[in-house]
Amino acid sequence: MTKRIPTLLLGVGILLSSAPVLAHGHSHGKPLTEAEKKASEGIFDNKDVKDRALSDWDGMWQSVNPYLLNGDLDPVMEKKASQDGSKTVAQYKAYYKKGYATDIDTIGIENNIMEFHVGKTVNACQYTYSGFKILTYTSGKKGVRYLFECQDSQSKAPKYVQFSDHIIGPRKSEHFHIFMGNDSQEKLLKEMDNWPTFYEYSLSKEQVVHDMLHH
Repeated sequence: MTKRIPTLLLGVGILLSSAPVLAHGHSHGKPLTEAEKKASEGIFDNKDVKDRALSDWDGMWQSVNPYLLNGDLDPVMEKKASQDGSKTVAQYKAYYKKGYATDIDTIGIENNIMEFHVGKTVNACQYTYSGFKILTYTSGKKGVRYLFECQDSQSKAPKYVQFSDHIIGPRKSEHFHIFMGNDSQEKLLKEMDNWPTFYEYSLSKEQVVHDMLHH
């Protein structure tokens, strides 16, 4: 069955997401440079980190949490366990169950407006860029979070949002981890255990699994 692409309700009218429903593989855009590959692995010079616009995450995105919970990502967990050895399959599943946990089904992003779909409830807000933060993890690897803030105090959408997608400069995102909260950006930066993860809405379950196994 073909998935119906949700509409983006942007207050000034109803716009259909332009993302096509793809029957087969999907484009990954221009190939990564060596520096971009290294950055995606958490190795980069701080001076190479650049600002990014929210448009880098434009589109309609689906949570991968349901795929984990119903066992579709078991092959991914098995591969991680066999390659790494530091965790069993069960331990990996527990780790990702905590990491992917979210009640948000889909996120739509367009014209600096983000929509959060939870069942039939949609909360939206216009966000402005608040810069980026470079984090160094206990492993010694680094990551970058791009910070955005909701401008409508009446909105029920998260006030603070941070994106992490293994990219450190302007480039269209292919999947992302998102951190959301209403307290402060500083508090969110300390969150290391829960990072809801979203892939393009147009991807089938099989394509999401393939992407995780091979990228």
